[in-house]
Amino acid sequence: MATAAYQVPVKPAKLGLEGQQQEPVRRIRITLSSTKVKNVEKVCSDLIKRAKQHPDAIRTKGPVRMPTKTLRITTRKAPCGEGTNTWDRFEMRIHKRVMDLFTTPGTVKTITAIDMEPGVEVEVTIGDI
Repeated sequence: MATAAYQVPVKPAKLGLEGQQQEPVRRIRITLSSTKVKNVEKVCSDLIKRAKQHPDAIRTKGPVRMPTKTLRITTRKAPCGEGTNTWDRFEMRIHKRVMDLFTTPGTVKTITAIDMEPGVEVEVTIGDI
């Protein structure tokens, strides 16, 4: 008596997806910092607008407003040590925003290809979810 080998039914592959491998979704953290609040807020709104208009559904979190750092310098007005003790107080404030995008690293280039305001520093870190 001959036994026939049992074949496991296999689903047919979708057309066009045979050779493609999908990149894993990662958390991309974008940190923006500047001494001018308006510039940071404008860049944040532009990034979120680009992420929402992207053909893929990009999930965003933020912008989270981090505490403002205040750098203070107090110095004497007089160039020499004589005269009345008068002081100058200088202050610089650094405003910081943190945003998270959940997407593939390849799509970040299309989102962040916007005109940045002058004086805004951008830091992009890619991590696992």
